Amino acid sequence: MHNHEPHDYTCPFCQIVAGEPTERGDQKDDIVLQDDRCTAFVAGKWWHKNPGHVLIVPNEHIENLYDMPNDVGHAIFDASKKIAHALKDVYGCEGVSTRQHNEPAGNQSVWHYHLHVFPRYKDDKLYTSYHDSAHWPTPEDRRAYAEKLKAYFENNR
Repeated sequence: MHNHEPHDYTCPFCQIVAGEPTERGDQKDDIVLQDDRCTAFVAGKWWHKNPGHVLIVPNEHIENLYDMPNDVGHAIFDASKKIAHALKDVYGCEGVSTRQHNEPAGNQSVWHYHLHVFPRYKDDKLYTSYHDSAHWPTPEDRRAYAEKLKAYFENNR
């Protein structure tokens, strides 16, 4: 409907879902929750005061909210609720925020629908510190958070 993906686009989120390496390396260990419709993984880009946030993507390549089938959207919502509970229990955060972007004017930068689920802490200034605090954590940094979330889901089936 309202698509901006370049014709020759290689989708990093499709690669993660498929267990393939991206240009940032192998991220299959970052996956914390996956079913037949969606995949949740520790994000590759973090904000300093909100480490270990999670992205939830449809397994099927869907560029944005406008193209989202209802059943997949419901599955992503269900996964976001599970991730929110896990962040509270595992990270001890004081709250959770979700964020999702569509089209260039909406700040979308990866052409595959994705929902951010952030752990929130008092005075973390998540929405005002983006440019000052965004960074790319190491695979080891991400793995530490992913392992905690995977253990949570193993123990709470």
